[in-house]
Amino acid sequence: MRVGRAEVGQRSETVHRANLSAIVRRLHERGPQSRSDLVAATGLTRSAIRGLVGELAAEGLVTEAEAVHLGTPGRPSPLVRLNATGAVVLTLEILVDSIAAAIVGLGGETLAHVRLDRPRMELSVDDVVADLAALAADLRGRGDWRIVGIGVAVAGIVRQADGMVSMAPNLGWIDVPLGARLARALSMAVPISSMNDADAGALGEHRRGAAVGVDNVVFISGEVGVGGGLILDGRLMTGAAGYAGEIGHLTVNPDGAPCRCGSVGCWETEIGERVLLARARHAVDEGREGIEAVLREAQAGSETALAAIDHVGRWLGIGIAGLVNVLNPRLIILGGPNGRLLPFIGARLDAELERFALRASRELVRVVPASLGIEAPMVGAAELAFDPLLNDPAAFFRGGSASVHLATA
Repeated sequence: MRVGRAEVGQRSETVHRANLSAIVRRLHERGPQSRSDLVAATGLTRSAIRGLVGELAAEGLVTEAEAVHLGTPGRPSPLVRLNATGAVVLTLEILVDSIAAAIVGLGGETLAHVRLDRPRMELSVDDVVADLAALAADLRGRGDWRIVGIGVAVAGIVRQADGMVSMAPNLGWIDVPLGARLARALSMAVPISSMNDADAGALGEHRRGAAVGVDNVVFISGEVGVGGGLILDGRLMTGAAGYAGEIGHLTVNPDGAPCRCGSVGCWETEIGERVLLARARHAVDEGREGIEAVLREAQAGSETALAAIDHVGRWLGIGIAGLVNVLNPRLIILGGPNGRLLPFIGARLDAELERFALRASRELVRVVPASLGIEAPMVGAAELAFDPLLNDPAAFFRGGSASVHLATA
C-alpha cells in the first residue's frame, strides 16, 4: 500500500510533537539534564536533541547552561534546564479552613503563594469565588506571567470534566458549578482543570513528594474530612467522572456515628479530626490548634489524649487493611493530622494490618507520612494544570491558542 505525502507529513508531525513532549516532561519531572542524558532517556540522536532543544529555547521554555565536565573523554554536554517563568500555572485551593492561590513555574517551582485562613463554617460559593479571584488578581499583579493553565483543588466530590462539585459536605455545597463560576470570575482564556483535594494530594506526592518513583500508592487525606487519592500503575485513578477515592465514606462501622454525607459509620467518623478532638475532650471546632494541643498532651503522657489517638490508630489500621487487600499498593501516605500521629500509632497500625490484611499484600506495603504537608493539594493541582503543556508543548507555541478552552457548566 502506498502512503500519501499528506499522511507521511502528519505522522512526522505527530512524532515531532511526541519528542518535544518527552523532553519537556523529563525536565519537568527530573530537573536539569545534560543533552547526553536526554539522548539516553529518549533514544533520539544527538542532532535530534540539539534541534528539539533549540526549538524549546526559541519559545523561552528552556535554557542551556555551560557545558558539564563529566571527567570522561569527549566533548562536554550542555546542561538543559526549564525556564520556570517560560510557562506558569495558576493554582487555587479550597479547603474547609483556608483558601490559597499560587503561581507555579514549569519545573515545579512555586514563584508566588498566598494562603488565607478562615473560620470553619459553611461559606457561600459567591464569597469563595470572589475571594479566590482577589487572590489570583494579587498574584497576577506580581509579575508578567505567561499563564498556560489553572489548576483547582477542592475539598469535595468533583467532576473533572467541568469542575462541577457534586457534594462538599464540610463546605455545605451541593451541585455547585465551580469550574464555570471560576471561569467567569477569572476571565482568563486558559484551560481550568479541577480535582478533589485528596486526588491532588496524591498527584503532588507522586510527582514531588514521598511517592516519587513509586507506581502504586494510596494517599489518605485527613483534615476535617477524610478522602483518598489512588495512583495505580503510575496513573491517577479518578473513576468514570472523577469521583473515585472517596474512601472516607466507606462504611466501616454500621453501628457508628452519623456522617455529614448522610450515611452512618463512615470511616471518616472513626478517624477524622473531629472524633480525635472529641475523644481527647477538646471542642470539635478547635481545628489545627486543637490537634497540636492533643499531640502535646500525648507527648506529656496524657492518658486521655493517648486513648483518643489509639482509637484513631485502631480504625485507621482496619481501614488501611481493607485498602491493602483491594488495591495491593506499595505505599500508603498519611496526609493531614494522621501523618502527625504515626509516631504514636505505629505499633497499633502494624497490629491491625497483621490481623486484617492479606499476608502477601501486607509484606509489600509501607505506611509513611506525607512529605509535602498542607501544600500537597496545591502541588498536585499545579501538576494537573501543566499536563496539557507537558503532553503537547507544540500546542502552546505562539500563544497556544489551539489548546485553550474554558470550563463550562
